[in-house]
Amino acid sequence: MVFPALYNGPINYYARLVQQKEIVLEQYDSYSKQTYRNRCMIMGPNGVIGLSIPVIKLHGAKTQLKDVRIDYDSHWNRIHWKSLVASYSSSPFFEYLADELSPFYELRFEYLFDLNHHLLDHTLRQLGLEIPVSRSDSYTGITTDQDPRHFIHPKKDQAVADPGFQPEAYHQVFSDRLGFRSNLSILDLIFNVGPGALSYLQSSLRI
Repeated sequence: MVFPALYNGPINYYARLVQQKEIVLEQYDSYSKQTYRNRCMIMGPNGVIGLSIPVIKLHGAKTQLKDVRIDYDSHWNRIHWKSLVASYSSSPFFEYLADELSPFYELRFEYLFDLNHHLLDHTLRQLGLEIPVSRSDSYTGITTDQDPRHFIHPKKDQAVADPGFQPEAYHQVFSDRLGFRSNLSILDLIFNVGPGALSYLQSSLRI
C-alpha cells in the first residue's frame, strides 16, 4: 500500500504509518486542492485553525504532486510558524521540540512533496521510529475504500470514512474552554503528549 504525502498529516494518518515496516509515498498522483497535501489543522486559542501552503500550479493541467512548487510570495512559512508558536508555546513539550522543527519554516523547499517528505521523516524520528520512507516509481491507482488516499481527507467525516480510528481524548492546550478536538495535525498530539504520542497512535486503531 502506498500513502499520500501530507503536510503535518492528521493523527489517523500517522496511526497507520507507525504500523508499517516501510513507507512508500505516492508522488505521481494528480494534485488537487483542499486536501491534507498542503494543509494541516491545529488548535488555536479561538478554535481549530487550518494552515495552508500556497502552491504554484499550472492552470488547466493536471500536475503530479512531485512537480508542485511552493509559492513563497505570501511568506506562508513565517505565518505558519507564528501560528504554531501562538497555539502551542504553552503546551508541555513545545519548548523541547520547537528548535528541531523551526528550521523547516526557515528553509525554502522548492517542491511541496520534498517538504512533506522531510517533515514525515522528522516526525517519525520524534516518535522514536526508524521506518524507511521511499517514493513511488509509478502511479498506483486507488482500488479500495481502505486506501488512505481515499478516506483521509479534510472534507470527509472521519467517524464515517474511517470507523476503525477510535482515539481517546487527551489534554489539549485550550481544551478547558474549547473542548477536545479529535484528529488534528500530528503536531497537536506531539506538543501535548510528547513521549506518549507513539503509544497513543498505536492504540487508536480498532481494526
